[in-house]
Amino acid sequence: MEKIITTFRQGHIVGEQIQIELIRKSLHLLISLVPLLAAMNKELTMLLLAAGTLFYAFAEQLRLTGSPVFIISSLTVSASRYRDRGRFVLGPVTLGIGAMLALLLYPEPAAAIAIYALAFGDGVASLMGKLIGGLRIPFTSGKTAAGSLSCFLAVLWVTFRVTGSAKTSFIIAITATLLEVLPSGDLDNLVLPVGTGMVATYLLIIN
Repeated sequence: MEKIITTFRQGHIVGEQIQIELIRKSLHLLISLVPLLAAMNKELTMLLLAAGTLFYAFAEQLRLTGSPVFIISSLTVSASRYRDRGRFVLGPVTLGIGAMLALLLYPEPAAAIAIYALAFGDGVASLMGKLIGGLRIPFTSGKTAAGSLSCFLAVLWVTFRVTGSAKTSFIIAITATLLEVLPSGDLDNLVLPVGTGMVATYLLIIN
């Protein structure tokens, strides 16, 4: 009986973790709209990203002091991992900054590739890692082979759609996968676009 109860509890926890991850990554994927907005008006897009990041940080601080902000705070709680419960949820801040750094540091289409790697590569890796699980990669704080493969395929596909070059897309996808697998926590939202954008810029220049 105890085994049944334990199995049920474990299944419930896994199900809840997957639900949280679905909410988190649905919001995470919204950053993929940034290249489209930047193509229309880069300065306005930067302003919107900065304002949104600052507003979120302000709302999160209010939530922690017992004054939740309508919709924003409830979404933050719904999308929070267990490790973030009861503390400032940093992910959305680093996500916004990561997109801004890509736009500031790199020309098009390298900036767009960097942001797509952040949106799709990181998003799909985390989600598939939770859904499929399986083999965990040593020294990566629990990252899975399924998640890394999903990241590689997602970045490969989106980069090929942008560049049309299989070789360039493969190298960029490998780069993004190696960066995503690093045990960098919420800082992966900075490491992934900056590193991927750097490699993408170099490859697009020499080609």
